[in-house]
Amino acid sequence: MSWKRERPETPRGYHHGNLKEELVRAALGLIREKGPNGFTFAEAARMAGVSPAAPYRHFRDRDELLADVAARGFQAFEAALSRAWDQGRPDPETAFHRLGRAYLAFAHDEPAYYAAMFEAGVPLDASAELRAAADSAFACLRQASEALIAQLPQGKRPPALMMALHIWAMSHGIAALFGRADGGRRPLPMSASDLLEAGTLIYLQGLGIGRNSPPKPD
Repeated sequence: MSWKRERPETPRGYHHGNLKEELVRAALGLIREKGPNGFTFAEAARMAGVSPAAPYRHFRDRDELLADVAARGFQAFEAALSRAWDQGRPDPETAFHRLGRAYLAFAHDEPAYYAAMFEAGVPLDASAELRAAADSAFACLRQASEALIAQLPQGKRPPALMMALHIWAMSHGIAALFGRADGGRRPLPMSASDLLEAGTLIYLQGLGIGRNSPPKPD
């Protein structure tokens, strides 16, 4: 006769005090498998190995869980962009192209986080943490834009916000169409990174930024 007891399913997440982290990991796995809108709160609980009621100890509903995942994604995204920008070293233009490569790398390497951040439909104001994390990530793009614009003469500098939004839109579009890690990736006769670098060069040269830029008329 065995005295070993079967461990109940429900307390598994509580045993180590890590239920919240297990739910986040479960959500990331389900996002990779089904997309950010393809699973229920109960499925996340089941994957985490707890009862359907257990997640309510940490999250109000599935949307709050997704907001937490998105906030973590933006925090990791900001860290990756900041490392790539490296305070504009060795020069702003070189660092700017490195920043673009880091953007595409994150979208490719962290598809579940990226989907939670941009495809789940979670409002940025769903939590203070999500808003702060998203703003910090975008601030990195804006800081880089400001550094590049500073190379232009006064009076010929475009708004840094506008430039950051343009570069963000181009990076996001290339990531979504050509930089995906799944079957939705469109074929391309070059790498997504090369495409973004070429597009960025054309954009910067149009502003008069870069070593090969034509002089701007007075």
